[in-house]
Amino acid sequence: MEKPFIHLHLHSEYSLVDSVLRIGDVISASKEHNMPAVAVTDLSNVFSVVKFYKSAVAAGIKPVLGSDVWLERPEQPGKPFRLVLLCQNEQGYRNLTHLLSEAFRHGQHVGGHACVSKHELARHSDGLIALSAASQGEIGNALLHGSESQVDQLVDEYLQYFGDRFYLELQRTGRSGDEEHVRKSMNLAMRRSIAVVATNDVRFSSEEDFEIHDIRVCIQDSRVLNDPRRPK
Repeated sequence: MEKPFIHLHLHSEYSLVDSVLRIGDVISASKEHNMPAVAVTDLSNVFSVVKFYKSAVAAGIKPVLGSDVWLERPEQPGKPFRLVLLCQNEQGYRNLTHLLSEAFRHGQHVGGHACVSKHELARHSDGLIALSAASQGEIGNALLHGSESQVDQLVDEYLQYFGDRFYLELQRTGRSGDEEHVRKSMNLAMRRSIAVVATNDVRFSSEEDFEIHDIRVCIQDSRVLNDPRRPK
């Protein structure tokens, strides 16, 4: 039997900055595609947890709780990295909510990002599975723009935090640099014996929904649709 694909990096309507996916639609699509489980990793929050958990369980789908968090970048406070954290157990959920609370209490920087600090991450990583956030993560950025020694130093750091609960995240979403990142990530994975996971960075459920998603992003970023400089 073919192994099913499970979404592990998905934003719902509770990610107000970029997603148009309702929780009910997430569950319906997961059932339609025979997915035994699905994760919701809203940006810097777990507001959907109760609704998502109840809806998934009622549909016979395993809910995976998590969040796509901003990770502090002291040298460029306005351009933090991403890191995807998934809850392995109750301790992981408690640590995730602690990290998010601390980010909003003490980690708000330029651009309104509530950033998780490395200091807090090191102390509250138990029960959490970490995905590297592909090219938007710290290791992904180093793979594309840094040196091998810098990459190895970061890998050592994340392995110290998470051990075998750390995964290199691979994405092919049509963004510039995707293929280079995938190639370099696979080389790194083989060289350092790190597991990889493929994700799809979901914000909407079908091609027809892209336009309304695009409008939502423009509203959040105070941009117009025909601005050639805006990210997509």
